[in-house]
Amino acid sequence: MTYESWGRNSPTLRRSCTPDSLNSEVMAKGSFLPYGNGRSYGDSCHNKDGRLIDMRDANRILSFDEGSGVLTCEAGTLLSDILAHVIPRGFFLPVTPGTRFVTVGGAIANDVHGKNHHVRGTFGAHVESLVLLRSDRGLLTCSPSENSDLFAATIGGMGLTGLITRAKIRLMRVGSADVRQRTLRFDGIDDYFTRCAEFDDMHEYAVAWIDQLAKGRRLGRGLLLGADHPSERSQPSRPASGPKLSIPFVPPVNLVNRATLKVFNELFFRKERAGEHWRTVSWQSYFYPLDSIGRWNRLYGPRGLFQHQSVYPEMNGHDTTVRLMECAQVHGHASFLTVLKRFGAHRSPGLFSFPRPGFTLTLDFANQGADTVKLLEALDDIVIAAGGAVNPYKDARMSAATFEASFPDWRALEVHRDCAMISDFWKRTAMVLPRQTARMAALAAAV
Repeated sequence: MTYESWGRNSPTLRRSCTPDSLNSEVMAKGSFLPYGNGRSYGDSCHNKDGRLIDMRDANRILSFDEGSGVLTCEAGTLLSDILAHVIPRGFFLPVTPGTRFVTVGGAIANDVHGKNHHVRGTFGAHVESLVLLRSDRGLLTCSPSENSDLFAATIGGMGLTGLITRAKIRLMRVGSADVRQRTLRFDGIDDYFTRCAEFDDMHEYAVAWIDQLAKGRRLGRGLLLGADHPSERSQPSRPASGPKLSIPFVPPVNLVNRATLKVFNELFFRKERAGEHWRTVSWQSYFYPLDSIGRWNRLYGPRGLFQHQSVYPEMNGHDTTVRLMECAQVHGHASFLTVLKRFGAHRSPGLFSFPRPGFTLTLDFANQGADTVKLLEALDDIVIAAGGAVNPYKDARMSAATFEASFPDWRALEVHRDCAMISDFWKRTAMVLPRQTARMAALAAAV
């Protein structure tokens, strides 16, 4: 069957199976990887030499306790289904990524973060327990107090520790899912760094959209968007709606190019009045603006796109952000979705998690072949030199060396990896490193 990553930059015909066809004995005889809803950008959701476990039909909400806010569901349940179930009851996800069309299993495996990391940390911080199917030990209940080592390894473990079958997550009570949004239009990157800490201190959510094409004094201009749910029950939240439009096919050329983005960025920047203002906005428009366009990734044409997300220390956040944006400009690439935000000090319960204190910049680039890969490698170098890390959950091409510099403790996850589980990402990064280490040791011994 055809299984795509959201980046659409690798072959997609894959062998698959369903979770109900598996048990520990079957898993022990093959190579597998859970597949959620295909919203990972790179190859962490692919296993070209084995089978994908298609989780999308394992999507039942099993229970919801409105007293405690704890919801139990199968791992293939979409966040959108959870929101439809709990918003009318006065609850919301405590942490949500930029799309609601991801599975709970995927949200745990990628330990996703949202616009409120500085307040509530990652998705994994709100997982009470999970049930894991392993090829060597069968079904296991994992929590902070039971099989705690596997629980920590599974949060952010990219599906490599076994098959998550169900999970209990703790939701957040809100007066309304809609938010009161505070918008600040800033004219350059200096303005953002002057105000971002204040927005974090004052608001549950804070994120900035950046015009990556702006240069000179306007470099890094954009919109800083703070928001909060009302604490008291207020007006009914707006019901979920489907995409306003959908891209029906892949165009023969990339439509997200410098010319179209220059016009889009100017209009998007100017649609907000200069200075600062407040208004109430729907939860869909604040948290999931791109969900209003179905299959928007097709706009990048037949070669797809790459996403580059990095995190780097706060002490050199300004200079690193400027260097990254100028690097993309020098390489002649335009980023459609450029997002800048500040991670807080909340530590994930996961063993292997991307967010850490500092700033995180996300860039999307159309795939232009070798030129794009060269740009991405240059961005990697800037981030690693700054003491930062590149996000493996959104990657399709980082080197093993960049991976190890980003996650020097990766071997701790390898210890807990189910030998039946492997991904294309893990094979081209972690599985290469032991061989490199052995070669270097042999050369050193020879000298």
